[in-house]
Amino acid sequence: MMRLSTTLARGFAGLACLAASGAFAEGVVNVYTNREPGQYSATLDEFTKATGIKVNAIFSEQGLAERIAAEGDKSPADVLITVDIGRLQQAVDLGVAQPIRSEIVAAAVPANLRDDQGLWTALSMRARTIYTAVDRVKDTALTYESLADPKWKGKVCTRSFQHPYNIGLTAAMLVKHGEAQTKSWLEGVKANLAKKPSGGDRDVAKDIAAGICDVGLGNSYYVGLMANGKNPDQQAWAKAIRPVLPTFEGGGTHINVSGAVVAKHAPHRDNAIKLIEYMVSPGAQHVFADVNYEYPVRAGVPVNGLISSFGELKPDLMSVSDVARARKRASELVDEVGFDR
Repeated sequence: MMRLSTTLARGFAGLACLAASGAFAEGVVNVYTNREPGQYSATLDEFTKATGIKVNAIFSEQGLAERIAAEGDKSPADVLITVDIGRLQQAVDLGVAQPIRSEIVAAAVPANLRDDQGLWTALSMRARTIYTAVDRVKDTALTYESLADPKWKGKVCTRSFQHPYNIGLTAAMLVKHGEAQTKSWLEGVKANLAKKPSGGDRDVAKDIAAGICDVGLGNSYYVGLMANGKNPDQQAWAKAIRPVLPTFEGGGTHINVSGAVVAKHAPHRDNAIKLIEYMVSPGAQHVFADVNYEYPVRAGVPVNGLISSFGELKPDLMSVSDVARARKRASELVDEVGFDR
């Protein structure tokens, strides 16, 4: 896979020094990202080929929005590309985003997958699925609410519910059903746990394969990464599970997003918009689908064959912005019920 367009080891300091000296040419765009190198580097390289605009991409797992805020109006950041609605909302809350004014983006990305004030846009979707044991679970029409059903007593596995993926699901439950029902649901799921929450989504598949539990929460794209990766153990875990696209009662499947923000003081704002427009183009959306095993946000772009085998994704139509705003209370409720203890 093609590497990022600039050496990541140059770091933030190099970008800041260049910005201060005015050394950046007009034909560049500076990207801060916590997406793993390689996940969409081919997209960045193709953007440069198509437009002549060089992409300076800096990777860091944590603290990017805070970094932009600390750099203030001297920040070289043009675009923040990140995963999880919580991190996109954090950029908004820290005041480091400006509206993405683009008819192309508005036409390509559904309104419920964009900030209602235009401060971020989704670039791809990932479904919060339920992994089920191929040889022990026959149900294929599950709801998120059903995880609290006593029939799953001692049969549910999950990573920490304070992890952003599960906070997002809990926040969506709040938006859908309100606080009382959400708290009751958390208590019910906790009562059904086979073990203390731990590990990640791949570990949920591992535990199902080992017979520790029968069902568990996991993001859709991990199935592709496990099944088509080089690790034989993870390939076996993927074969042991049947991913189900659950729904909310009276709704659709919970999705989270990767997305982009135009930095408030972007020195190359027009190029930032061009990059985001390119990333919602059909070609770039194919990369998200076929390389990352994510769902495209643009209609008409085929889903990867393995992911499409789960069935048709029918995302819940609640506003992702509403879910983002409910995350704080969701985190508090997780602690109140002692879910991870």
